[in-house]
Amino acid sequence: MNTYSHPFPPIINNNTQILFLGSFPSIASFEQSFYYAHPRNAFWPILEEIFNIRLETNEAKKTFCLEKGIGLWDVIGSCERSNSSDTNLKNCIPNDFEKLLRDYPNIRALGFTGQKSYDLFRKHYKDLEVERVLLPSTSPAHAAMKREEKAQSYKDFLDKFLTV
Repeated sequence: MNTYSHPFPPIINNNTQILFLGSFPSIASFEQSFYYAHPRNAFWPILEEIFNIRLETNEAKKTFCLEKGIGLWDVIGSCERSNSSDTNLKNCIPNDFEKLLRDYPNIRALGFTGQKSYDLFRKHYKDLEVERVLLPSTSPAHAAMKREEKAQSYKDFLDKFLTV
């Protein structure tokens, strides 16, 4: 098992109102230096569907998020792992969310894109006062829920907390 540090910065600016949080980048995301980069991950197709937009490049995805008030980051700053599975993540050290939320006070809610990110955040930041919503994982490993159902959960979250 190897130790890895998070390979890229959060996508965030002073306009950010909601922050989607995964656990830690997949191997595919490491290779592409971008969030939710696995070709079968439904995160980007779900956002494209909700906003009726086509996001062809990582730069287009980043620009879209920043313009819409959407931020992206991961709960884990470093960990040990041997594959992309969340169940494989060991000795996890979280990112500094106290500082992040101080630096970006317009963040109204955190949307966790899976159980692992939600549980780790609760473990390390149980006293941090911020709205938290557990969303279904967009990973291809989470096949128990149909993509349409996942999309509705994400749409409901965006409708509730995003005012842009």
